[in-house]
Amino acid sequence: MLNRIGGIYLIAIAVIVAVHTVAEPLYHFSDDGQMYSSIWSILNPLMALAIVLSIMVAWQCKRSVSKKDEEGPVSRAFLTANTLFFGLFFFGIMFFWNWFNLLSPGYVAIPKETVSLVWIIVDAALPLLWATTGVILFRGKASE
Repeated sequence: MLNRIGGIYLIAIAVIVAVHTVAEPLYHFSDDGQMYSSIWSILNPLMALAIVLSIMVAWQCKRSVSKKDEEGPVSRAFLTANTLFFGLFFFGIMFFWNWFNLLSPGYVAIPKETVSLVWIIVDAALPLLWATTGVILFRGKASE
């Protein structure tokens, strides 16, 4: 039951972030004082939780597949588990780096344009990875 709840959470966050990423330019008018919609201040902690949960699930999938196919040929399950784990880890690092950058206004080593570019890449990639992880978790296939 807990797996299904986690899966629903990841799928819901994936849909919400994807829709908000696409729709934000339609309703939010940016200026130097408020570049991003205030909805991100609500979504970012929820996204951080989704990253941690999905990395844990992906690690479990990766470990499970690695135990089964230690010496065998590379399988589809092996590629899927490793791509999911390392993709989530990579974009998780980018997310936390950018989020902490946003929370630390004194850190100005990175131009605003770079920060914005990283956000759009992260906000486009993570929903795909969360949806995949959410489906795996919902179906209960994380340990198979």
